[in-house]
Amino acid sequence: MKMTEWLLAELERELPGTRHTLERVPEGRADWKPHDRSMPLGYLASICATMPSWIEMIINTDEFDINPPGGRQRPPQPETRKELAAALENAAEKCRKALQNTTDEHLMKDWKLLAGGRLMEQCPRHVMIADTFNHLAHHRGQLTVYLRLNNQPVPAIYGPSADEGKP
Repeated sequence: MKMTEWLLAELERELPGTRHTLERVPEGRADWKPHDRSMPLGYLASICATMPSWIEMIINTDEFDINPPGGRQRPPQPETRKELAAALENAAEKCRKALQNTTDEHLMKDWKLLAGGRLMEQCPRHVMIADTFNHLAHHRGQLTVYLRLNNQPVPAIYGPSADEGKP
């Protein structure tokens, strides 16, 4: 199996759980956070919705600076469940298209993550893409904790949850 096929299959495995989690995000609570040092609910949900588009960036650029000189323009954050769903579908489509239009050879080439011009990480694109899927699972897990703390049902993702999928 080609890497591109495996990564496309991984995307399709991760999308339903992400979609179900975003469907439960309470509206009007974007600024809520469980602790002062935690990220706000709306920002966390937005990260989960848009993260598949990071894969398109990894494929189609050679590097990304998370803190470039002069700052970075952030797109408007989705605020409703409908906007989160649309952001996820948009990000997934960008990811699919990029994976369908690349080669395993290209995925073996290094990609760089910078912060303020300083190299944070450099490794083959396929490794960065796998890390992106792991990163999505991590933040989606955080989001399920936020759901629980906001009295929202937690979806079954990799198996039953206390709210869903139990016999």
